[in-house]
Formats: sequence, C-alpha cells, structure tokens
Amino acid sequence: MASASPATSSTNADFIDRNVLLYVFDEVDSRKQSIATELVDHPLRYRRGIISFQVVQEVLNVLTRKLGASTTDTQHYLEDVLVPMWEVGPSQDLYREALRIHGRFGYAFYDAQIIAAAASRGCKRLLSEDLHNGHALAGVQIVNPFAGDATS
Repeated sequence: MASASPATSSTNADFIDRNVLLYVFDEVDSRKQSIATELVDHPLRYRRGIISFQVVQEVLNVLTRKLGASTTDTQHYLEDVLVPMWEVGPSQDLYREALRIHGRFGYAFYDAQIIAAAASRGCKRLLSEDLHNGHALAGVQIVNPFAGDATS
C-alpha cells in the first residue's frame, strides 16, 4: 500500500468515497445501485479508482454492523474490491493536510481527511454523495455521481 505523501503528478483516477462503494449493496434504490456498480466495476477493470484506509474501515464497519454481511462475504469484498483500490494510508502529512482543509474550508475532520487523501494521490475528482457537490478544493472537484447534474 502506498503512503499518503503528496502526489508529484496528477492522475486520471477518481477517489471513491464509502457511500459509492456501499450503494452497490442497495437493493432499495436500483438507480443508485446501478450507478454505484458501474463506478466500482470500471475503476477496478481499468485500475482508475483510489480509496484510503479510512474508506476501507468505514465500508467494512457498515458491511458487518449495519448490513449484516457475513465474515466470508466481507472478506471477499475486501480482497476483490477494496484492496485493489487502496492506495492511501495514514501519515503525518495526511493528518496535517486534513487539519488545514478542516480549518480553511470548514469540513468536518473525517470529511477533510477524505479530501486530503484524494489530493495526496493527485485525483481530480472525488466521487461522494456526502460532500458539497461541485465544490473544488486542494485540486479536487467533488462530484455527487447520484445527482441529476453529475458530470461523468
């Protein structure tokens, strides 16, 4: 797994927030499930999706606690989906940048940490339903892929 040091060049990869990864399991909202499935499958196929340790932890927590996924199914999702996209680990620089984003832009610390992780890998887009759609900061454009006006 790569460290969270600042990226020296931009990448074409998108940073994928936990909600996108979890909508793959949403059997209530088939539209969001379909969008999420494509957003997860495409990056896996073309190695263009990036996540952080925080996203891994949050997804595993929701799968096991809220969705009641079995340990075996969760292990498969970890190995088949999360590990191949997992590029950002904790570091002093990541926490410093998250605190800077938190202080300057007012994002909650954990949200700021997601933005800092995306920026650290040079991602131009952060796909998330939970953040401010269209907001650009630290070189990252936040895109809600489930919004009607989301750009692909």
